[in-house]
Amino acid sequence: MNLTKPKVVVVMPAYNAARTLHMTYADLPRNMVDLVILVDDGSSDETARIARELGLELFVHNRNYGYGANQKTCYREALKAGADIVVMVHPDYQYDPTLLPEIVRPVQEDRADVVLGSRLLGASPVKQGMPWWKFVSNRFLTVLENWVFGLRLSEYHTGYRAFRRAALEAVNLEMNSDKFIFDQEIMAQLVELGMRITEVPVPTRYFAQASSASLFQSTVYGLSILWLLARYLLHRSGVVRQRQFDSLFRRYREPGAETKPRSQVGRS
Repeated sequence: MNLTKPKVVVVMPAYNAARTLHMTYADLPRNMVDLVILVDDGSSDETARIARELGLELFVHNRNYGYGANQKTCYREALKAGADIVVMVHPDYQYDPTLLPEIVRPVQEDRADVVLGSRLLGASPVKQGMPWWKFVSNRFLTVLENWVFGLRLSEYHTGYRAFRRAALEAVNLEMNSDKFIFDQEIMAQLVELGMRITEVPVPTRYFAQASSASLFQSTVYGLSILWLLARYLLHRSGVVRQRQFDSLFRRYREPGAETKPRSQVGRS
């Protein structure tokens, strides 16, 4: 029995997060976190300076490459740092950092390879401030994704996620987009590889300083998801196989290995 404490690395994909970074970092349960990595995606504010003052492991992009590109750097550097569990925490203080133990626990207990912090499992996100049109589009896209992926998740569009090291090592991150659709591309890859995915309730905050996509950005994001799901269906059916969805290793789980059927993967 391995009693060694897993190394937990928090990654923060940041862009102009100077007003909320300190609050986010202050609320992290430091006794559980071994390292905090912040990747500044070409911010025009004081994000990098504040990260240095807080003593974070800092990486700075020379320009704004996009949310997906930011995550690629986050995960690449976390794996280089020897992370056993990687937790993405947005530095905009929208997701509660104090809930990190709940996000990490299913991975620590070997009940999941990926954990999503869901805004839709607890109190109504609309009552918490989520715009009604975002709620409706979230529900619509989640129903489609559950149908395509064969899962029963409450939402896929969360920025609070924990990954087992092996999960990040197996997916082909570099073939994913540098834009917002990265979040759903990695989900498609994880599903295709048979990863155990679960979720825990995470209330969110909506306020002026928290980052929020515009209606136009959300529309482009939604259309991108529809195209992704179409490509994934073509891949799964064997009509048009795509390397993006293939594992970097021979298999993540050997045939016959214990794992939950797709239809049973869901909430923790």
